[in-house]
Amino acid sequence: MIKENLSDTGGIAISSIAFAQTLVAWQKQHGRHSLPWQNTRNAYRIWLSEIMLQQTQVTTVIPYYSRFLERFPDVSALANAQQDEVMAYWSGLGYYSRARNLHRCAQIVVEEYEGIFPSDPVLLEDLPGIGRSTAAAIAVFSSGVRAAILDGNVVRVFSRIFGIAEQPGDRKAKEKLWHLAYELLPESDLEAYTQGLMDLGATVCVRSRPDCSICPFSGSCVALAENRIDELPAKKTKKVSPSRKTVMMVLLSDGDVLLEKRPETGIWGGLLSLPECELPEDAGNEEIAELSRLKSMASSFGQATSFQFLEPFIHVFSHFRLHITPCLIGLDSRQLRAEEEKYVWYDMNRLDEAPLPAPVRKLLNGSLRQQVLKLVD
Repeated sequence: MIKENLSDTGGIAISSIAFAQTLVAWQKQHGRHSLPWQNTRNAYRIWLSEIMLQQTQVTTVIPYYSRFLERFPDVSALANAQQDEVMAYWSGLGYYSRARNLHRCAQIVVEEYEGIFPSDPVLLEDLPGIGRSTAAAIAVFSSGVRAAILDGNVVRVFSRIFGIAEQPGDRKAKEKLWHLAYELLPESDLEAYTQGLMDLGATVCVRSRPDCSICPFSGSCVALAENRIDELPAKKTKKVSPSRKTVMMVLLSDGDVLLEKRPETGIWGGLLSLPECELPEDAGNEEIAELSRLKSMASSFGQATSFQFLEPFIHVFSHFRLHITPCLIGLDSRQLRAEEEKYVWYDMNRLDEAPLPAPVRKLLNGSLRQQVLKLVD
């Protein structure tokens, strides 16, 4: 039986064998079986899907996954590609360190493992961008290795079914959850069991409004029995997200737009974006419009002939909110600043090829159609 200390109440228990059998039977009948990365032992495709699915929904990943595979059909193709091209194919998926790690991981697999992903989860975990749970998933699906996963969906499933009240990020709670993950592992049907955990958390035991009526564990779930579904897993204390303000300069000249390569680390690392003029957090629209610093910055790129402020918008990151005011700036002649290697003039008609963050791509695709708020001569 599952040890009593894995449930706060001890009033509901299910054996590890019964848990695995129930989950496997449910997955085979009700789980997902036709996702693009399923029904294969191809470690490259499985690894790619697992990295893309980190903190990203399946429906969002599918078109990116298909397009990525068309361009990079195997690990060698990815390893030999230029990073800018890899970033361009990742553009819009967010969490761009994943793409940089993906590229470096492919290079290591080619250089050190002759293009064959190791089947040992410990060796997989040593590769860039692959954590403990991801390594286990890759090993299970590509090689049938007996290994335990513990991603966010699984944490939610375990916390509710077994009534684990501690905040999952706490060290002791994490240790308890990993212990449980290994204790519940079956000896066979590893792929169906692992996929079942993923499917149950993604389609039934979801964060908000889970459908307990169709859950195979509704009769043995502590959270359901004690009406604690909304409480578990325990949530972190919410912090007020700080905010920043910036003007994104859309500098246009002869059908080209000026883009700036961002540093490898930090927000949108390694991508091309628009030059920015950061603002005080309390800056208002009038102050933005009259900002002499903006005009000075623009003049360092060329002779500015017009300034058009477009409708501001907000982009939400995981740890702060960025208030963006776009400004269309027409240039009559070009000149680059001293750090010109950071900048590139890009044909507006070729922006689909550029590695751009999603909000910048959306802005550039629609900037000329947006309502002009103010014109500064």
